[in-house]
Amino acid sequence: MTIITTPIKDLLILEPRVFEDDRGYFYETFNNKTFKESGLDYTFVQLNESYSTYGTIRGLHFQKGEYAQAKLVRVVEGEVLDVAVDLRGESDTYGMHFAIILSGENKKQLLIPRGFAHGFSVLSETAIFSYQCDNYYNKNSEGGLNYADPFLDIDWLVDKNKIAISVKDMDLNTLQTNSKEA
Repeated sequence: MTIITTPIKDLLILEPRVFEDDRGYFYETFNNKTFKESGLDYTFVQLNESYSTYGTIRGLHFQKGEYAQAKLVRVVEGEVLDVAVDLRGESDTYGMHFAIILSGENKKQLLIPRGFAHGFSVLSETAIFSYQCDNYYNKNSEGGLNYADPFLDIDWLVDKNKIAISVKDMDLNTLQTNSKEA
């Protein structure tokens, strides 16, 4: 596995070693020993998967306080624009976002530490998105940022007329109306 740093400290791109032949491919999506040898100490306790269609935007979500979650995210099938926003109050990059295209084809993963909001938009006809979390979901600790926050100015790479977003996500606050508590 190759670990690539991003402009935001602790936010990492992981490129697995893929073994391909005429039958298909094989690769490890996670290996705890490899993580620890690379200085990454995570214990994932929950694995989630979503299926979405083109134009869907999910997020930007986070868990607060003792229920904060680090995530290891990847796309099983299709293509998404994956976005992480640094909400760590003490961080030099607070309020900055990083975006990367993840796909079933490129097999890249994004390791998102605790203290980030996370979301993605679906760029392909459909996408299956999978992510491991290092803490359990707690409804009372959920928070989020509005996908259209003008301060973040995220280009979700989808036709604005075809955006599909939940009512709940449409009503999320902007970064400036959220406190530094992720």
